[in-house]
Amino acid sequence: MNADPLELQKFSELAHRWWDPTSEFRPLHEINPLRLEWINARAPLAGKQVIDIGCGGGILSESMARKGATVTGIDLGEKALKVADLHSLESGVQVRYKLIAAEEMAAQEASQYDVVTCMEMLEHVPDPAAIVRAAAALVKPGGHVFFSTLNRNPKSYLFAVIGAEYILRMLPKGTHDYEKFITPSELSQFIRSAGLEVQGFKGMGYNPLTKIYSLNDDTSVNYLVAARRPLEA
Repeated sequence: MNADPLELQKFSELAHRWWDPTSEFRPLHEINPLRLEWINARAPLAGKQVIDIGCGGGILSESMARKGATVTGIDLGEKALKVADLHSLESGVQVRYKLIAAEEMAAQEASQYDVVTCMEMLEHVPDPAAIVRAAAALVKPGGHVFFSTLNRNPKSYLFAVIGAEYILRMLPKGTHDYEKFITPSELSQFIRSAGLEVQGFKGMGYNPLTKIYSLNDDTSVNYLVAARRPLEA
C-alpha cells in the first residue's frame, strides 16, 4: 500500500478537527478558495466528473461540488472520510467518498474523470510517482489533472517547516518531512513519465504580517501544477 502508516495515524488523530477553521487545518481552509478558483479557471467544474485523490475531510471536494461538479473523494484515512461524510450530510453538498487507494481506484475506474485533483498529498506518501500514474490513468483523454505540493530547497525548509511549524505555529510540529518535498522538475518528470503534459505552474505565498495567502509566480515553497492528458489519436 502506497501510504505511510505514521502519516495516516497523524491525520487520523486530528480528523475530528478537519472542518474547524480555527484548528490545525486553518491553512487548508484559507488556501482552498485560491486553489479552487485556479482549478475552475483552467477546467470549469460545472457538469464535470471529478475525483479528488487524498481528499481528507473533504474541504476541496465539497467546494468543487458546490461549483456543479459530480465529485468522488478518495482517501486511506478512515476517520477523515467519516468526518467528510458527516459534513456532507450536514451541508447538503453531495460527494461520493471511498476508502480506497488511488492505484486501486485507477484499476477500477480508468479514464472516467474529466478532472483529477491531488492537493497537499504527494509529500506524504512513499511513492509519489505512483500517485501521479494513478491520476493519469483516472483522467479521460483531454482531461485535466492538478497537483499541489512543497518544493525542496533551503527556503522551503525555512518557511514550510521552521516558520509554519515552529515559529508561527500554523501547523503541528512534524506535519511535514522535508526529505519528502518534491521539486518542480521532479514532479514534471513524474507527470511526463505518466503520459501527461505539463500545462503550467503557480506559486502560493503567505504574508505573515497580513496573514493572507496569494497566488504568484514564485514556486520556491508551495506550488501548484496543471497537467493534461493528450487526446488520443
